[in-house]
Amino acid sequence: MTQGAHSTVSGPSDLHLHSNHSDGTESPADVVRAAHAHGIRTVALTDHDRTTGWQEAGDAAVALGMTFIPGIEFSSRHEWRSVHVLGYLFDPTDPALVAETERIREDRVGRAERIVRSIARDYELSWDDVLLQTTPDATVGRPHIADALVARGIVRDRTEAFDGILHPRTGYYEPHYAPDPLTVVRLITRAGGVPVIAHPATSGRDRMMPVSFFDRLVAEGLGGLEIDHRENTEDGKRALREIAARHDLIITGSSDYHGAGKPNLPGENTTSDEMVARIIARGTGAPPRRP
Repeated sequence: MTQGAHSTVSGPSDLHLHSNHSDGTESPADVVRAAHAHGIRTVALTDHDRTTGWQEAGDAAVALGMTFIPGIEFSSRHEWRSVHVLGYLFDPTDPALVAETERIREDRVGRAERIVRSIARDYELSWDDVLLQTTPDATVGRPHIADALVARGIVRDRTEAFDGILHPRTGYYEPHYAPDPLTVVRLITRAGGVPVIAHPATSGRDRMMPVSFFDRLVAEGLGGLEIDHRENTEDGKRALREIAARHDLIITGSSDYHGAGKPNLPGENTTSDEMVARIIARGTGAPPRRP
């Protein structure tokens, strides 16, 4: 059912946060409570490639008088770039979408095991060390390996782990399966959701995709761009705003909060009421939850 008739929202909105069901450090309920403490009134949980935290996060949001937007952050790859696609208000039982996220998660685990075996040749690290840093519902990934390296005293924090041992240049890096962004946009759209490219203008290896590729994504159903994000460059933001204006895309701003895993704080970037309302009006696969 279309949610447009009930799309009124008000107050700061943060539409990109992670719990310990993926690579965050807090439970879904604690993520929502952290957002509320920072003044957020509409929140989306966007764990990587899974939706298992929706119920807990939604319950916490409703109890606090907040609006909850069910979401996900899909892993994809364009050429050599890692591209993340946020999806909102899609049907979490859609068979094609479920199959693809399961494939991504399964390959992530295999990849993590390969990385740990490689690191273990040079450092005192085991797969059990990594599992101690996860919850039963979590998809094991590089952030959990980073946490295990911290727990072992090999590095001080996640930042040092990713700048050092887990950096691609060190030789421990392993690729993992990820569909192309066009496929992900199609999947989310066909499941009634609203796809938004996450932090699309970063610097370095995963720099911004060609402008012409955004046109292709729009043709497949792309709904918006996450522009106000600490990892987007200023030049990139300007280019993204031009793309968004040309195609009348939704523009979001978010924190990408991970708890203690990153310095990002809820509400450091937010999405306007108008843009949240557009997401709610467009999403037909799952409703937002309200008090």
